[in-house]
Amino acid sequence: MSQLDKLLAKILQGTSDANIPFTQLCQLLHSFGFDGAIRCSHHITFTKEGVEEILNIQPKGSQAKAYQVKQVRTAIINS
Repeated sequence: MSQLDKLLAKILQGTSDANIPFTQLCQLLHSFGFDGAIRCSHHITFTKEGVEEILNIQPKGSQAKAYQVKQVRTAIINS
């Protein structure tokens, strides 16, 4: 099982949303076909054709914010 597969399983379980590394979350979104655009040094907007929701991701230290991990989980499930 690859590192991204483990991360995906962790996100889909929803038991540790506050412990998801920001850079790995960005890599996961790219692997699902999301396009990321850096709006400033700490704010990345991800979009994907066919997915209405725009995902705005920001780090909290080296981790992703928990509520944003929930948004990513919903987008992945619905895509």
